[in-house]
Amino acid sequence: MIVGGARAKRGPLTRRQRRQLALGLLFTGPWIVGLLAFNVYPILASLFYSFTYYDLLEPPRFVGLSNYGDLLFHDTLFWTALGNTFYYAGGVIAGGTLLDIGLALLLNARVRGMGVYRTLFFLPSVVPAVAGALIWLWVLNPQYGFLNSVLGLVGLPGPSWFQDPAWSKPSLILLGLWTSGQAIIIYLAALQDVPRVLYEAAEIDGAGPWSRTRAITLPMITPAILFNVVIGIILAFQYFTQAYIVGTGLGTVLGGDIGGPLDSTLFVGLYLYNHAFAYLHMGYASAMAWIFTLIILALTLGVMRSSGRWVYYGGVR
Repeated sequence: MIVGGARAKRGPLTRRQRRQLALGLLFTGPWIVGLLAFNVYPILASLFYSFTYYDLLEPPRFVGLSNYGDLLFHDTLFWTALGNTFYYAGGVIAGGTLLDIGLALLLNARVRGMGVYRTLFFLPSVVPAVAGALIWLWVLNPQYGFLNSVLGLVGLPGPSWFQDPAWSKPSLILLGLWTSGQAIIIYLAALQDVPRVLYEAAEIDGAGPWSRTRAITLPMITPAILFNVVIGIILAFQYFTQAYIVGTGLGTVLGGDIGGPLDSTLFVGLYLYNHAFAYLHMGYASAMAWIFTLIILALTLGVMRSSGRWVYYGGVR
C-alpha cells in the first residue's frame, strides 16, 4: 500500500493473524507434504538419476549425458517405440476427434429415449482399462473372436488383429476409440451451449444442415475441441495399460517379449517400464522419461500456440 508517496511498512503479525496462519498451514500441511514427497521430489530425483547409471543395487554413478546419447543415437528400439507411440496418438486423436464430434451431434438430437443412448455411449469409459483390454483380446481373437465370427458369416476373412504387426496398432486404436465417452460428453455440453438464435438466423438465410454445422457448430465448439485434443495428446503419449495387457498376453502365447509381434505394440511407456522395472536401468529410464516429457510439452505448446488461429471464444477468434 502506498501512503504519501512512500510504501507503508507492514508491522508484525497480530495474534489473530498468527492463529489464522497456523490454522491454514495445519489444514494445507498434509497436501503440501504430499506434493513435496510424491510429486516434487520424484521429479527432481528422476532428473538427477537421468545423468547417472543406477540399478537399485549400487549407489548411482554419474555418467553425464551418456544415457541421453545412447537413447538418441544408438537405441533403435527406442525409436521403434517412439514411432509406435506417434502412430497410435495420431490415429486415436484424429479419429477420435471426428468420431466423438459426430456421435455428440447425433446424441444432441431431440428424440425419445436419448438419455439411454447417451448412457450406453458413456459406459465404456468407466470400464477399467485392464477389463476392457481383456474384453477386446477376446473380441479380436483370430480363432474364436466375436468380430471375426461376424465377418465369417458374410464371407469375409478376418485379420489376426493383435497378432499381426500390420493390424496390432489399428486394433489398439479401435480399443481407444471405444472408450471415448468422456470426450463425447464434453462435446455434447459444448453443443448445448451454442445459442439457438444463430441456427434460427442461418435457417432464415437459407443455410442447410451442413452449412450450419460448418459455419456455426464447429466454430462455436472449438474451445472444447482444443481441450480434448490437448488432453488426448497427454493421455495418448502415456499409453501403457492396454499395451501392457496385450503385449503380455501375446508374449505368453507366442513365447516372445512384451511388445507384441515384431515390437509392433511397444510404446514408449512400456519400453520405459521394461528398462526401469525389468532390467533395473533406472538412470536410462529416467533419461527416457525426460526426453518423452519434452516431446509431450513441445506438442502441447505447439497446439496451444496454434489455437489463436482456429479457436473461437464467444465470437472472438
